[in-house]
Amino acid sequence: MAGCVSRVELTVSCRSLLDRDLGSRSDPLCVLLQEVGGGRWAELDRTESIKNSQNPEFCKKLVVDYYFEKVQKLKFAMYDIDNKFFDLNDDDYLGGIECTLGQIVSSSVFTQPLELKQGKPAGKGTITISAEEIKDTRVVYLEIEAQNLDKKDFLGKSDPFLEFYKQYDAGMWQLVYRSEVIKNNLNPCWRKFSVPLQMFCGGDFNKPIKVEFECIHPEKKQKKKSYKNSGIIRIKSCKVGVDFTGSNGDPKSPDSLHYISPDGINEYLIAIWSVGSVVQDYDTDKLFPAFGFGAQVPPSWQVSHEFALNFNPSNPYCQGIQGIVDAYRQILPQIRLYGPTNFSPIINHVARFAAHSAQQGTASQYFILLIITGGEITDLDQTRQAIVNASKLPMSIIIVGVGEADFKAMEFLDRDDGVLKSPTGESAARDIFQFVPFRQFKNAPREVLLHMVLAEVPKQLVSYYKWQGWPPVKPPEIKTM
Repeated sequence: MAGCVSRVELTVSCRSLLDRDLGSRSDPLCVLLQEVGGGRWAELDRTESIKNSQNPEFCKKLVVDYYFEKVQKLKFAMYDIDNKFFDLNDDDYLGGIECTLGQIVSSSVFTQPLELKQGKPAGKGTITISAEEIKDTRVVYLEIEAQNLDKKDFLGKSDPFLEFYKQYDAGMWQLVYRSEVIKNNLNPCWRKFSVPLQMFCGGDFNKPIKVEFECIHPEKKQKKKSYKNSGIIRIKSCKVGVDFTGSNGDPKSPDSLHYISPDGINEYLIAIWSVGSVVQDYDTDKLFPAFGFGAQVPPSWQVSHEFALNFNPSNPYCQGIQGIVDAYRQILPQIRLYGPTNFSPIINHVARFAAHSAQQGTASQYFILLIITGGEITDLDQTRQAIVNASKLPMSIIIVGVGEADFKAMEFLDRDDGVLKSPTGESAARDIFQFVPFRQFKNAPREVLLHMVLAEVPKQLVSYYKWQGWPPVKPPEIKTM
C-alpha cells in the first residue's frame, strides 16, 4: 500500500445552480466520489445541505488522503435535497464535474462549469474548490452567546445563527463554520463547538477572523441618535487543544474516545461490557473472535481493516468478555489510530464464519457481529452490499456509535421505513442491521441501552431459521451435582 503523503481539506462553493424546487430555491448538497476502478465510483464524503440557495458556500470540509504518486480521479456531484434520507436516488441532480485531486491541489482556486452530462452544461452553474493540507493538529473550542438581539421576524422573534470566515492572502473570505439555528430567541446560547485551528485561521493566531452577524445596524444607527447596537455577542470560553490522527484521537489524551479514565472505563468498554454480558450467556464455549479496523499495525505499520485484537490472526478468539477487554487494553498502546472507517471487510469476515456454519443445515449456530465505532462510515456502498449478502446468512449486525460523529449513514442502513438495497438494487433478504447511538443512552440505566441494542436479535434469529425451515436444536442436558 502506498504511503499517504498528506491529508487535504477541500472547500466547496457554487454559483448559479439550477433551480429545481417549485415555489422556492434548491436545497443543494455536494457529494464527493472517487473512482475505484472499472468505471465504478465510491462515495468518500459529502457536505451539509443548504436551504434555498443557488449560490451555496458549504461549511463542511471534504477530507481526502492525497497520494502524490497516484492519479486520483474525483467526481463532485451536486444534488437538490428533498427529504431526510441518506439515499440520493429521489433527489434532483444539479450537475457535477470530474477531475483529478492533482488538478485541485496544484491550483490555488479550482473553478469549473457544472455539467448534467458530458457536453451538456447545467445552466450557468459553476463549482469552486480549494485545497489545504492538514498540518496543524490543534483545535479551537468555543462557547458563544448573544444578548438583546434585534427582532427580525414579523410573527415571532429572530432565529439567530453565526458564521465564521477566515481570510486568505488575497484578502478573500472563506466560510469555516456555521452554527446551528436557535429558533425564536433574542438571547441565544449556542452549543459548545470545536473547529480545527488550521481551518479556523491557518494556525496563525494573528490572522483576522470575520464573524457574520449584524450587531450594528447602519440604518438604525443613522436614524436614531440613542442607538447603541442590535445586540451583543459574548465569547463565554475559548480553548485550544490537540487533535491527533484518527477520528478517536490519541488514546493517551483525555479528549480521545479511547482514553481509559482513572476508574478504568471509556465508552468502548461500556458498550463491550453492556452487550457482551448478555450475549455471552448464549455462547457455549465463551470464546469470542475480536477484531479491530482502521489502524496502522506493527510491524509493517500498514493500515488494516480486520486485525485480531490479540495479534493472533490464526486464533483471534478471546476467553469471555473479560478476554476482549484485556486484549483491547493491551493493544491500544501498540497501534496507531488512523482510518478510514471501513465496515465491509469486518462484515465480510464474519459472514465467512456464518456461511460455513450454514452449510451444516441445522439451527445450531447464529452469529452476532457487534461493531463499536466513533467514526463516520467511509465505504457506504461496499457496506450496503456486504449487509445484503449477509442477510442470507445466520447472522445479525449491531453497530454502536460512540462520540459525537455524524452517523446519518448508519441511520440510512438501519432502514425501519423500508428494505435496504445494495448499490445494484438487490434487496436484503431480511432485516439484520441495528444501529444505536451511544450518546442517547449515556445517562440512562444500563437496561435501556441493552434493550435498544438487543431487542431485535431474537426476531432476526427466528426469522432466519423459519426462512430456512430448520427446527430448533434440542439443547444439551446440563447435569448438576
